[in-house]
Amino acid sequence: MAEKMATRAAYGKALIEIGKENPNLVVMDADLSKSTMTNEFSKTFPERFFNMGIAEQNMYGAAAGLALSGKVVCASTFAMFAAGRAFEIIRNSIGYTGANVKICATHAGITVGEDGASHQTFEDIALMRTIPGMTVVNPSDGVSAEKLMRQVVAFDGPAYVRLGRAAVPVFYDESEEIQLGKGHVLRQGRDVTVIATGIMVAEAMMAASQLAEEGVDVRVIDMHTIKPIDEEIIVKAAEETGKIVTAEEHSVIGGLGSAVAEVVCRRSPARIEMIGQQDTYGESGKPEELKEKYGMTAADIVRAVRELY
Repeated sequence: MAEKMATRAAYGKALIEIGKENPNLVVMDADLSKSTMTNEFSKTFPERFFNMGIAEQNMYGAAAGLALSGKVVCASTFAMFAAGRAFEIIRNSIGYTGANVKICATHAGITVGEDGASHQTFEDIALMRTIPGMTVVNPSDGVSAEKLMRQVVAFDGPAYVRLGRAAVPVFYDESEEIQLGKGHVLRQGRDVTVIATGIMVAEAMMAASQLAEEGVDVRVIDMHTIKPIDEEIIVKAAEETGKIVTAEEHSVIGGLGSAVAEVVCRRSPARIEMIGQQDTYGESGKPEELKEKYGMTAADIVRAVRELY
């Protein structure tokens, strides 16, 4: 896991490749193209790029119009301004109409870092999950971000893709098959299962290695698609290991932990611990220090596993 790449960087790279293959792709941005990494697409395909200014609600309304006219649209801004400021437009103009708009939101979670509490959104997955028909995707590294973006653009309908600011370890191989809507077992284990998403997948893998030294055999699942969630992989984990820890860079209310618990309580009861933002705002600081303060590290996953015994 030596190489590092931000998932937003992988998104920007994927857009150019997809744009070469799909002349129907249109990209929009809310005056943040250098940060969201859509800037290179704008240079490569200027006729298919629209900077809509700091007007997110207008951008997503226009994106819906383009999509309903036959285009596939990737519209980007920071997660706080997409899921938060533009929620009503996304719900009514994109979700309700089933418009083929991909809401590709960057700078999510605590690792936004120095931008502070106003920009560190922990509610976006919860909000997007509630919109009927909305696919919700949270890639864990650069390779999975590129592969999942291709699949997101390929299907007809709305999607929310959550992308990060900070560079994270690349642990997927280019040849590995990653399927939208299907959780991916990165490590087999019989004692306990850690189901992680986004940047917390790398933390889960580190925690599993540490716990192996203590004789605890940990299964690690990358749940990159939060909705529709892979119920079968969750039920199998609950039945075979009996203990589950969820890990996300998001509030434990309404995110991955809630989604997993909804499946477990209906189909295969098991003990669950949830790692994530514990119903608090963040603050300005260095990403790694904030992860430690707010309990989103490998050490916190290890602690949660121990609490299940």
